[in-house]
Amino acid sequence: MSYDPPRPAGRLLLTPEDKEAPARTRRLRGLGLGERPEPALDAFAGHLAALTGSPYAMVNFLDENGQFFAGLHAPAVGLVVKEDGTRPDLGRSLPRDHGFCPHVVVRRRALALEDVRDYPRFAGNPVVDEYGIHSYLGAPLIDTTGMVLGTVCVADVAPRPWGMTGLEAIKASAAELVASLEAGGLPLL
Repeated sequence: MSYDPPRPAGRLLLTPEDKEAPARTRRLRGLGLGERPEPALDAFAGHLAALTGSPYAMVNFLDENGQFFAGLHAPAVGLVVKEDGTRPDLGRSLPRDHGFCPHVVVRRRALALEDVRDYPRFAGNPVVDEYGIHSYLGAPLIDTTGMVLGTVCVADVAPRPWGMTGLEAIKASAAELVASLEAGGLPLL
């Protein structure tokens, strides 16, 4: 069973295939994660947003069906106005082909994109057009079994130089959250 749509011959695969999705889904369900919003993870996302000065921050769990933001910090009003005058509402879930977290999960490494439009692989991602996301910083949540459960990430509608300070902060936040989750609880801030 494939978790990515088939691609036409010669076309760049934008979202990497996630072969660990079935095992990850079982692990997340065993931990009781990834199916509902968690106020403690919302608070953790708020902490990430404050730490990095970002308008958006998420604790994102990926399973066989897509992405779920169990922790979410977003502006009360969307920052981008579409051509029809509406503002997109960032919900709790996204398909696998939206955003950058699926890349972090499959590559098992942090990812810093100062301006996603500079990277042909990422510039055409639906979150760029739909939500106006222009910069991204994310790190994988890798538990002691070696399973990547998801990501912690921040995003902005403007290009941002995340630098080593940003990378170190997001990786430390990911390690802190995994330790808390594996200790049997959600983080207390």
